[in-house]
Amino acid sequence: MRLTFWGTRGSIPTPGTQTVRYGGNTPCVELRLNDDKLIILDAGTGIRNLGDKLMEKGESINAYIFVSHPHWDHIQGFPFFKPAFVSGNYFTIVGGETSKMTLQKMIADQMNSVYFPIQLNELKATINFRRVGEEEFEVFGAKIRTTFVNHPTFAMGYRITQNGKSLVYISDNEPYDRRSAHEPRKVEKVIIEKYSKNPHNPNQFIFDFVKNADVLIHDTTYTPEEYVDRVGWGHSHYLFTLNVAAEGNVKRLILFHHDPSHSDERVDDILKKCEKEITNRHYNFDCLAAAEGMELEI
Repeated sequence: MRLTFWGTRGSIPTPGTQTVRYGGNTPCVELRLNDDKLIILDAGTGIRNLGDKLMEKGESINAYIFVSHPHWDHIQGFPFFKPAFVSGNYFTIVGGETSKMTLQKMIADQMNSVYFPIQLNELKATINFRRVGEEEFEVFGAKIRTTFVNHPTFAMGYRITQNGKSLVYISDNEPYDRRSAHEPRKVEKVIIEKYSKNPHNPNQFIFDFVKNADVLIHDTTYTPEEYVDRVGWGHSHYLFTLNVAAEGNVKRLILFHHDPSHSDERVDDILKKCEKEITNRHYNFDCLAAAEGMELEI
């Protein structure tokens, strides 16, 4: 499998001179399976540049788009994804949904005529939707596992395995703390109930989900100092992310969903601190910070 990062930033696009190296586009990762079949992880603003690249090939496209959750930064690039405007292309959008709103409506609402000149039903490509909960299924011969993670209102993590190699993608996830779990929150009830059932460490669900993955892409939005004032916002600090990788015995960790206020130099500093922690704690995995244009073989 092969990864290409098209968007690595969280919350809002951040163009400018301070974000050139790691990028200012919101989440989108291109995953090519061993037979070159395409899975797209999230549809943030990075998907626009991916779409331009796909258009250059001039080939019909059959691909899956795995949406972690429908917050703006993870779907706002879809209306600008040129392959969706081309007849003969075929896309299946995969994601969770709530009891109040379907996955299709989540995508369609941001293209409502009040906000956007072209509606979802006017796109020329064939677009299907597949609702998922916590389950296992196959896509292009690859095994897919999904899990709920701790993020308002809900979010999915994806584990993709092919030929003995595994990638885990968890874009938005917050460490679950029993002390704050009963405070007013916008996390789905089913997620609160799931984490609360574990009598020991409620985050064990995540540790088990990422177990022995070759690559883990995980939310690393904050420093521990920043997180103190952002509990309940749905994101991780780097010490928790490192702990997930260590407890899960992953081979390679990719720091992802960089905070919009973090410049390239700030991300460099966070990566250096992570490397120091890895050494001091005797963790046994490689660590990289996701950057637009970065490619990895799995």
